Amino acid sequence: MIDRYPERGEMYALFDDDLKNICVVTEEESGVYEIKNIATWPQYQGKGYGKALIRHILERYASYAKAMLVGTGNITRILTFYKRCGFVYSHAIPRFFYRPLSGPELRRGCAAH
Repeated sequence: MIDRYPERGEMYALFDDDLKNICVVTEEESGVYEIKNIATWPQYQGKGYGKALIRHILERYASYAKAMLVGTGNITRILTFYKRCGFVYSHAIPRFFYRPLSGPELRRGCAAH
């Protein structure tokens, strides 16, 4: 998913001997930025690399950003991570990842042909 954003945002990567994590920051409206798709390799999760990348981004944008947003699913460990990084929960967008399909009828989430 991260490949959708580079042309309209800035990509950040954290290296410590090798690549630990990446993300993209986009400007959603004047002065309002969003961290998109932070991805930390599984073997480096829980070691502070995600928090370090977030801290760097917040410091970099501190002088001119009015707000820094992050969108994520409703997964407790991910919400906890962002809260520990200083973010405050705002709201959920119902069915954000829902996309109606045309074609086969859907029954219980499975396509019926």
